Amino acid sequence: MKSRKLTITLIAATVLLGSALTVFSFASPSATTAPVASMKAPEPKGCVFKTVFNEDAPKRELDPGFQHPTPANALKAINKGLQWLVTAQHPDGGWGAGSHSHQDIIDPHAVIADPATTAMVAMAVMRSGSTLTSGEYQVQLKKATEYLLVSIESTPDGQLNITEATGTQIQGKLGANIDVILTAQYLTNLLDNLGHDANLKKRVEKNLNVCIQKIQRSQSSNGSMAGAGWAGVLQSGLAGNVLETAESKGMAVDSVALDRSRQYQKDNYNVSTGAVSADDGAGVVLYSVSTTTRSSAKESRKAEEVIADAQKNGNLPTNAPVTVDNLKKAGMTEDEALKYNTAYEIYNSAKNQAQDKTVMNGYGNNGGEEFISFLQTGESMVIGKDYSWKKWYDDIAATLLSIQNDNGTWNGHHCITSPVFCTATCILVLSINNDIESLVAMGEE
Repeated sequence: MKSRKLTITLIAATVLLGSALTVFSFASPSATTAPVASMKAPEPKGCVFKTVFNEDAPKRELDPGFQHPTPANALKAINKGLQWLVTAQHPDGGWGAGSHSHQDIIDPHAVIADPATTAMVAMAVMRSGSTLTSGEYQVQLKKATEYLLVSIESTPDGQLNITEATGTQIQGKLGANIDVILTAQYLTNLLDNLGHDANLKKRVEKNLNVCIQKIQRSQSSNGSMAGAGWAGVLQSGLAGNVLETAESKGMAVDSVALDRSRQYQKDNYNVSTGAVSADDGAGVVLYSVSTTTRSSAKESRKAEEVIADAQKNGNLPTNAPVTVDNLKKAGMTEDEALKYNTAYEIYNSAKNQAQDKTVMNGYGNNGGEEFISFLQTGESMVIGKDYSWKKWYDDIAATLLSIQNDNGTWNGHHCITSPVFCTATCILVLSINNDIESLVAMGEE
C-alpha cells in the first residue's frame, strides 16, 4: 500500500464529487421513528474540564493518586478539535470518513456520512463533556444519536451490518462490520446517561441488543470477526470491547463469544518469547499488541486483586507475586488460576511492548490505526487499574499535541487518513481521564 501524506487545510472552493463517490452503495434510512429529543440552543462555549459522563451511574471513590487531570494544553487541543468537528457534521446528524478509493477527498462535506465515523465522533463529544441533556454540543449529540438509531432500525433483520455503504475508509482498513461494532460501543457508553427518558433508554437497549446479536453472528470460530479489513485484528479487538462493555452494563452477551474473543487476542501473543502474531494486523505489531493488552486487562486486574485480598487476609505473605500456585492458595481452582495468571502475564508483557517507541511507530507514520491502538492501550491500563497509565498519558499526549493541525484536526498519513475519524480518536485519547470512573468500573468482575 502506498503511503500518502495529507496536509489538512480549510478549502474555500467547492469540491466536485463527480465519480469520486460512486464506490459507495448507500441508501439513507428514512426517519420513521420519533426524534431523540427536542433541540435546544447550544450553551456558551467554554473549556472542557470535567465530563458529566455516567451521570446516572453510582459514584465510586477512586484513589486520588490514580487520577491524572487533563493538562491545560490538552484541554485547548480538545476544544479546538471539537469546534472543527461540529462544523463537519452533516444535516442528517452523521459524519463521514470518505471513500477508501479516494482518500484525497478530505472535505468532510464532500463525502457521505457513515455509522462508524459518526459513532466515533459521538463518543468523543460525550467523553468531552456533553450528553443528550447538557453540555455545549448536546444538539449535535442528539442528532448523531438519532442518525445511528435510525440506521439500525432501517436495517433488514438478516443483514449483518447497519449500513448499505461500502468501500468506506473505515471498512477498508478495519473491516466490513466495523459500523455495527462502533455504533454498539457508543450505545453501550450512552446507557448510563438515559435516566431522563425511559422510552429512549428502551429504544437504545433494543437497538444495542440488535447490534450485539449481529456482532456475535459475525464472529468466526477462532474468535475473530468476519469481513476483516487491512488491519482486521483491530476490528476483532473492538468487537471484543463491545461484548465486554455491554456485559458490564447488564446486556445479554453470549459468554462463549466473549471468551472466544479474548482467547483470539491472547493467541496473538506468546508470553514466553514476546513474539506477536501480526498476521491479522497487516504485519504491524502495534495493532495486535494493543488489542491483546485491552482484551487481557480485566482478567489481569482480577488476578492482582485476588492476590491482594489474600495478602490482606493473611493467606499470603505481603510480597507474594501473582503466580498459579499463589492464585490457588488464594482460593482459585486450577483452571481459574491458569486462566488468570496467563492473562496477567500477557497483559504486563503486551502493555510494555505497546509502549515501546519502535512498536508505537506502527506502519512508519501516524494513521487512524495507530490512533486507535493508542486508545486501546490507554483504556486497557485504566480498566486494569494500572497506575503507570499516567506516564503513558503524558507520553502519548506530547506526541498527539505535536502533530495537531492548525485548524484543530488530526489526520493520518497512511491508511485511515480521514481528518474526521482521526480527530475524534485523538480527542478520545486526550480526554481519557474524563471517563476514568466508568473505565475502572468496567474492569470489575
